[in-house]
Amino acid sequence: MKHYPMPRVLLACALVVLTSAGCATRTQTDAKANVAVSKEAIDNAAGADGLQFAPREMAAAREKLSLANKAMAARDYKAATELATQAQADAKLAQSKANSAKAQAVANALQDDIRVLREELDRANAVK
Repeated sequence: MKHYPMPRVLLACALVVLTSAGCATRTQTDAKANVAVSKEAIDNAAGADGLQFAPREMAAAREKLSLANKAMAARDYKAATELATQAQADAKLAQSKANSAKAQAVANALQDDIRVLREELDRANAVK
């Protein structure tokens, strides 16, 4: 059995403790960042009329963000990160659905305008 001098053993223990603390801090920082990004994604989706066009997705995003915040308070950073990522995905889906619905409404309005113009042209040509 090899005998290590005490200072080396203490140094090795200190490195292990510091490395572990560094990983925990990074995990906490990552979780905080993910929660913040998710909140911003939900705000963006709400600004894009996500509540009107995708209410289920918005409710899911808000619920998952709430659970992520509770996980942060409980210092369960892994769960907080996962829930925040899911909330962000739901919010992006809500925003995409809202944008799609609005684009479809604009396309429908343009089709109606084109139909009216064709009718006007047909009437004008029929009078001649």
